[in-house]
Amino acid sequence: MEQIAGWVAPIATMLAAMMTAANLGARITGWGFVVFTVGSIAWSVVAIVTGQANLLWTNGFLTFVNLVGIWRWLGRQARYDDGGEAAAARSAAARTPSLFPIGALAGARLVGRDGAPIATVIEGMMRCSDASLAYLVVSEGGVAGVGERLHALPLDELSLAEGTIACRLTAQELEARPVLDTEAWPASAGEVRQHPLP
Repeated sequence: MEQIAGWVAPIATMLAAMMTAANLGARITGWGFVVFTVGSIAWSVVAIVTGQANLLWTNGFLTFVNLVGIWRWLGRQARYDDGGEAAAARSAAARTPSLFPIGALAGARLVGRDGAPIATVIEGMMRCSDASLAYLVVSEGGVAGVGERLHALPLDELSLAEGTIACRLTAQELEARPVLDTEAWPASAGEVRQHPLP
């Protein structure tokens, strides 16, 4: 038992850490917490068998935290995501303007003119005056955020429909756009439009 738990504990912990750090959506994050729970229980078994009270108390607490994570991501957040997706699907089929869930913006893939993914949306900036979306910030290049380049795209260059965010740019045209300073994003959509399409 100790030997099995000794292998399950670190493997589950490492796998869960990768799942939650990747931030691939509520369900993947939630399942990451399920795997974390398996790991913390396995660590607790190791603690009991080896008589390590500090390891037992730590992983008892972490099991509780992981259960909260499961409720948060597989319960509450998954229901919110489902509600947004359902509203978007119903609006696409109705005689009303289609809806796009704001929570789905960050992490969404930006599709270029040829239909291929060219960037990842990392943020949407809203106007306080009328609660409308001013522009999106997208990331292209780099690996896991290292070496990435950020660009601002005004809404008139984008289309949001049925879970897809598309633009008229190619990957090369996006790369040629001005790169945002990470600490000085545009204060308005007008600043973004100073850099028209190539």
